[in-house]
Amino acid sequence: MEVEQARSREQAHTLRTLPWVQHRLARRSIGEKHPVDDFLFDYYPYSIAKLTTWHAGWGEVVDRDDEFLTRHRDYLRLDSGATVGLEGLRRRVGRLQQAEVLLRNTVERAPQFNCFGMHEWAMVFRGQASDIRHAEYPLRLEPWEIERAVTDLGLRCTHLDAFRFFTADAMPLNEHRLTRATQPDFEQPGCVHAAMDLYKYAMWAGPYLPSELAADCFELARTARVLDMQASPYDLRSLGFESLPMETPEGRAEYVARQRQLSTAAQVLRKRLLESLELLVAAATQPASDCGVPLP
Repeated sequence: MEVEQARSREQAHTLRTLPWVQHRLARRSIGEKHPVDDFLFDYYPYSIAKLTTWHAGWGEVVDRDDEFLTRHRDYLRLDSGATVGLEGLRRRVGRLQQAEVLLRNTVERAPQFNCFGMHEWAMVFRGQASDIRHAEYPLRLEPWEIERAVTDLGLRCTHLDAFRFFTADAMPLNEHRLTRATQPDFEQPGCVHAAMDLYKYAMWAGPYLPSELAADCFELARTARVLDMQASPYDLRSLGFESLPMETPEGRAEYVARQRQLSTAAQVLRKRLLESLELLVAAATQPASDCGVPLP
């Protein structure tokens, strides 16, 4: 890759990601929290530096200075520049194969749009004060109203990492018994959290994935999180987020419409990510040179 092209892409990535992280940094400096924007940094354990640092991806050779190389052990110095090496890719292959299976199963499965975002409701259903994850923001309904909505609409969550935060009383009400072992059997493309997790799988690939693709996944995850919390029983109007009242037919209709739009966008991105991971897994499990082959 030409030096100017690499610098242009790196600068574009920096300008794109800066607005996503600058408010996070400002809040962190004064101990403030944000239930929407902070989620992608708190729930997914990836530093701001990992998101904002640009990588060209597997098979690309770019100009890198020695300071950068000493901070990123996955890079190799070549006569023509620097590139990510095969050793680091092989260290990641187990996780990449896990992501590959989950993504392929999700791509091939029909989307479901009948959960109505009730997972956040299930996380406070008949719960104690300690069960309220965003206690600094009020619930917009009384406990009995939340209970009625959950019991009337039912729980059909297909995402393990949402289900595991259900209250003890809510878990038996879910239509599916979700475990880590059965996760590939239930992931489906209509799920808002499955769309968010594309960011996680992109970060699993680290510098072996072009940072532009990882940023696309993060941007989609932000959109998904906004919908997620607007459909929750929390009142976030003080943060500028109007609620989608799942307890009403109108609120549910709007949620499903936006959920469908999100699902369509996520499927496009999911297929791109899957194609990239398939190439990475193939490179990691077959004899190859350190430079490998470029991703599409």
